[in-house]
Amino acid sequence: MYFFDTYALFEIVEKNEKYEKYRDFPLVVSVLNLAELYGTVLRELGMEKADELYGKFVFQIIEITPEIIIEAVKFRYENRKEDVSLPDSVGYLLAKKHKLKFLTGDKFFENRDQVEFVK
Repeated sequence: MYFFDTYALFEIVEKNEKYEKYRDFPLVVSVLNLAELYGTVLRELGMEKADELYGKFVFQIIEITPEIIIEAVKFRYENRKEDVSLPDSVGYLLAKKHKLKFLTGDKFFENRDQVEFVK
């Protein structure tokens, strides 16, 4: 199973062929990814498409605990030169905690543990 970062989710929304094989997996995400995805779709494709998205996909939400937030902030601090986002940091750590592969096309994560990198 996979934890879908916002990059991967957007590629699925856009029907990128490289992400086609992941469409049938449960869309495991955090609420931060949903917020980031909604904002990206709103900005790139408009409000109608952004609103449509929530009726079209079923998301499996993993809870973000205070401990994960603290770990994510530390992770961002340790990698501050790379400018990794908080949603990506949280997602990566949630994936590791729940023994999921972190599905992304974000170059920062390309060679990290438990990552499936698809560009």
